[in-house]
Amino acid sequence: MPDKNYPRIGIVLSSGGVRGVYAHTGFLLTIENLGLPISALAGCSAGALVGGFMASGTPLQRWATTLESLRPEDFWAPDSLWRFIWRMAVHQGRGYSGLSSNDTALRFCRQHLSTSDFDGCRYPFSTLAINLGSGEKTVFTQGELAPRMVASASVPVLYEPMEIDGAYYCDGALVEFAPTDAICCRHHLDVVIVHHVSQHFEKCDDIKQLLQRPWSMLEIVNRLLFRQRPWYLSDEQLTLQRCPCGCGALILAVEPSLPQLHWPLTEGGLQALVDTLRQTEDLLRPYQVALQNDPRGQLPQQAGICDHESVSEDCYQGRR
Repeated sequence: MPDKNYPRIGIVLSSGGVRGVYAHTGFLLTIENLGLPISALAGCSAGALVGGFMASGTPLQRWATTLESLRPEDFWAPDSLWRFIWRMAVHQGRGYSGLSSNDTALRFCRQHLSTSDFDGCRYPFSTLAINLGSGEKTVFTQGELAPRMVASASVPVLYEPMEIDGAYYCDGALVEFAPTDAICCRHHLDVVIVHHVSQHFEKCDDIKQLLQRPWSMLEIVNRLLFRQRPWYLSDEQLTLQRCPCGCGALILAVEPSLPQLHWPLTEGGLQALVDTLRQTEDLLRPYQVALQNDPRGQLPQQAGICDHESVSEDCYQGRR
């Protein structure tokens, strides 16, 4: 646990697919390198996965090494074409809720977690999912970690919904990209650093051409999910806001510039990790002292702090 004399820093990791898994790892490596203690962590989808491993006590360097040999088959086991045809043609799709079960992803999570449940985490940890029965946003803070991490990352169509205690859950990105309210105002935080790596909504005049890409049905899901920008972002890669709940905490959003990584490919993931580490270092280094000592009193108070003259030249170079 962080020393009580430190400011209380919360971390929120957004959705982001396979790319997000690598990018969040690079981000957390930077947080560790800067000596910023974590008092609470929340994640959605890819953020729930990486956040869960870190909160459980899995060493960050060991996790980064695991990513070096990560393969799609470690988390993705879709039905064969013949099984899909059989289920759709013979059974008319009855009970068919996703191309892959969650069994492979569950095994992978349990293999790399250092504790099995939320109570064993190093600091308070939360994951976000949507309850299919009620349609409500659900924040998990108790119970077994692995199924709740996987529930948060169960993208509709790609994965079957995750069953937990008789209810079924899907990807939390359907309701919110990054659950800041899961920890802000709940843990008396001074600052919440949001790492946002969800893809941008890509406007396209020729939808027919867009749908000729591989995994076009996933493109449809993405366009529905990412049609709006979250409130905590600006046009800059570093944005400072006040918590809208009125608790006084600062919301510091970091949005690195990264290339797309198409599902379920892992090629290019390690480069995304390195790029995120470098960009986050450039963006946060000018504020390291303020974050370590008195973020409420020492951080700038304008919304888009990367526009401010106090930001070093290194910060500008890091976001070009």
